[in-house]
Amino acid sequence: MAAATTSADSVCDLRFGQVGIANVRVLANDAAGLREALAERVRKAPQLFARAAVVLDLGHLPQDIDRDAAAALLDAVRDAGMLPVALAYGTRHIEALAAALGLPLIAKFRAAYEPAAERVPASALPAPALPQPVVAAAPPPAAGAAPPTLHHAQPVRSGQQIYAEGRDLVVTANVAAGAEVIGDGSIHIYGSLRGRALAGASGSEQARIYCRSFHAELVSIAGRYRTFEEIPDDLAGRAVQCWLDGEKLMIARLER
Repeated sequence: MAAATTSADSVCDLRFGQVGIANVRVLANDAAGLREALAERVRKAPQLFARAAVVLDLGHLPQDIDRDAAAALLDAVRDAGMLPVALAYGTRHIEALAAALGLPLIAKFRAAYEPAAERVPASALPAPALPQPVVAAAPPPAAGAAPPTLHHAQPVRSGQQIYAEGRDLVVTANVAAGAEVIGDGSIHIYGSLRGRALAGASGSEQARIYCRSFHAELVSIAGRYRTFEEIPDDLAGRAVQCWLDGEKLMIARLER
């Protein structure tokens, strides 16, 4: 009797989506130092960093490292309490390391230090199968037109993620603790922010975050972030704006 055939669609549903993953930029080939530095972050904000999925960016090391050294850095991340899930796409050497370690490359964190002539096209890289978040979608803009602002009028629930790709995000409801709002441009929240807000996700340092009632777990602009276990009294529940001043993420009240 012939075995019954099973279609792929009846076994699984494979999708790709934007997810919030922290990028660990490694500046020294020092596994012990990396373990200590990350463990300190986990101790300070366990609700945010404990077992957090992270991408390791090895492109800022002063020289290339071998597979064993890269494996030691990955072990250091795990020992600190985080979970490395990929390497950041950068050079051909890093691409080879990722293959040797059995890890995917994430092109979202493409490094700017590699000359364009040496880059491997992103289309040629393996794409990781990642959990599908809740993403608010909109029709693509007409050719040559700037992407419109993404407006989201519903509350953003714990565990939900809203991503405004290539544009600003406006949320006219509350963002719950454990929720995440991400924009490649600026983010405007006309309710309370109790979760995380990440503006300038594609690297724009001019992006800003505006919030009517500030209770955030984390705010980030172009990868620079601040976390809060307790909101300072002068910011708690206030209308605030966040922006970058050089490498420093600034937060100040908006006067009414």
